[in-house]
Amino acid sequence: MSLQQFVDIAQAPDVESFRRQLVAFAHERDFGLVSASLIVELPGRTVPPEIFFVSNTPQAFLNSAVSVEESRRDPVMKRMKALSVPFVYDQEMYVQEDAGSLWEHQAQFGYRTGIAVALHLPNSRHFLMGVDREHALPRSDVKRVRLMADLQLLAVHAQEAASRLFTPLSHQVTPRLTAREIEILRWTSEGKSAWAVGEIMGVSEHTVNFHLRSIFRKLDASSKHQAVIKALSFGLI
Repeated sequence: MSLQQFVDIAQAPDVESFRRQLVAFAHERDFGLVSASLIVELPGRTVPPEIFFVSNTPQAFLNSAVSVEESRRDPVMKRMKALSVPFVYDQEMYVQEDAGSLWEHQAQFGYRTGIAVALHLPNSRHFLMGVDREHALPRSDVKRVRLMADLQLLAVHAQEAASRLFTPLSHQVTPRLTAREIEILRWTSEGKSAWAVGEIMGVSEHTVNFHLRSIFRKLDASSKHQAVIKALSFGLI
């Protein structure tokens, strides 16, 4: 998958397009199933968190009854609450955590092994994603690491689309950037370094980096790439 395909996922125009692109990503890597959910907690309020979900989960699995108590024992869900890096799950992991019966139930519907990742975001938001399949993952560590890296990169881009498409407008506030910050972002989106942007704008590299730090803070971004994606989603550039 090219970098542009990841960007396209981040900029998916609607939920169905978003779902199709996630499914295509999974299928390209020989995973038949994919799911992604955005959980928005409301601090200071006793109401349950808002959960937005997209997947190609089999209807038979959705109709299948699993007790809340069983779900709470799911080792994948427990790990996702604590980790922010991709990890592999399989039958052995479920058995080791005394949840073998839960794995046997899920395995009937294609959930035998897979990779999961969670992003714990600011403002009490959590993005969970997983890809699943019936046959074993590659034995090669190199291939496994590549799959996990792909899923991590996908999650970073997919959470941008999920936040934009699923989060109610009442939760979204368009950041206010200065004209100079917008100009710096535009040059950055074209792949220019801080030094190159400074040369173009007639300012020092230090000044450009100062503005970039302000942009990151306003857009709640941790990198130039993420800042550009968020600025595009808000229509700022």
